Amino acid sequence: MDLRIFTEPQQGATYDDVLAVARATEDLGFDAFFRSDHYLAMGDGDGLPGPTDAWTTLAGLARETSRIRLGTLVSSATFRYPGVLAIQVAQVDQMSGGRVELGLGAGWFAEEHAAYGIPFPAKRFGLLTEQLEVVTGLWGTPVGETFSFDGEHYTLTDSPALPKPVQRSPLDPSRAGVPVIVGGGGPTRTPRLAARFGAEYNQSFPEIASVPGRIAHIRQACVEVGRDPQTLVQSVALVLCVGRDEAELARRAEAIGREVPELREHGIAGTPDEAVERLTWLAEQGVERVYLQVLDLADLEHLQLVAEAVAPHVPQA
Repeated sequence: MDLRIFTEPQQGATYDDVLAVARATEDLGFDAFFRSDHYLAMGDGDGLPGPTDAWTTLAGLARETSRIRLGTLVSSATFRYPGVLAIQVAQVDQMSGGRVELGLGAGWFAEEHAAYGIPFPAKRFGLLTEQLEVVTGLWGTPVGETFSFDGEHYTLTDSPALPKPVQRSPLDPSRAGVPVIVGGGGPTRTPRLAARFGAEYNQSFPEIASVPGRIAHIRQACVEVGRDPQTLVQSVALVLCVGRDEAELARRAEAIGREVPELREHGIAGTPDEAVERLTWLAEQGVERVYLQVLDLADLEHLQLVAEAVAPHVPQA
C-alpha cells in the first residue's frame, strides 16, 4: 500500500511551510506529496497569510525534491482553461523529471469562486468531461501533428499540442501523458469518467463502511467499457491523527479542531496500532493507496511517528 501525504495549504500556510512538509515527506520515505487546489480557507480559520496556487507551488517543489510524486487532489475544472492546464502540468512534469500526477474534479466550493471572481456555473460535469478530453488529447497528440476539439464548452483549432509531459500515459504507453486521478461520489457518471480517463479512482473522505461497495461499483464501470478493473488504482483520502498515547492523540486532535471519537470513526486515527489496523482493513477491501490528510503542517513529528510506527507495518503492494 502506498502512503501519501496530503495537505490543505489554503487553511493557512506559506510556500516555506509547504516545502518543509514536502521535504519531510521525502526524507521519511512516504510515496508522494499532494496538496489541495483551493483559494479560500474553510471553516473558522482566517487562512493567513493567504492562499498559494497549487501548480505554482508544485513547480517549486519539483525543483526542491528528487524522489516523491507530486500532484493535486484535486484541481478544479473551473479554475483554468484546459489548454493552459495541459501546459502547466506538462511543464511541472518536465521540471520534476516525470513525477507529476493530475487530480481533476468539477469543483464545489462556490464561496472561493465568488471571492476571487471565478465563474461558478451550476452545471459543471460537462466542463470536467471536456477538460479531461482536451488535456489528455493534447498530451497524446504525436509531435508534429495538431489537435482540434469542438465541444460545447471548449473549442481548440490546430493546436500544436505542446509541450509534452516527460511521462508516458498509463492508459497508452505509446503516447505522452501523466497519471490522471478521477474521484467523487457520483453513482454513474464519475465512475464512467474514471474508467475512461483515470489511472486512479479516489474516494475522498468516504464513510469507512461504504468503501468496499464503491470499489465494486467502479470495477463494474470498468468492465462495462471493456477495461480491466485491475488497471485502475483504488485510493482513499482520510484525515490523519495518530498519537503514541491518548494524551498525544488528544493534543493533535485539538490542534486541528477535531474530536478524537469522530477522528477514530472517520479517519486514520488513534494509536499507531489502530492506524495499522484500519490501513490493513482498507488493503483487504482492495485499497492500494491512501492519502493521509495532514492538517497541522507545523507538526512534522506527526509524520515521523507515522513513518516509524505505522508505515513499516501496513501491507505492501
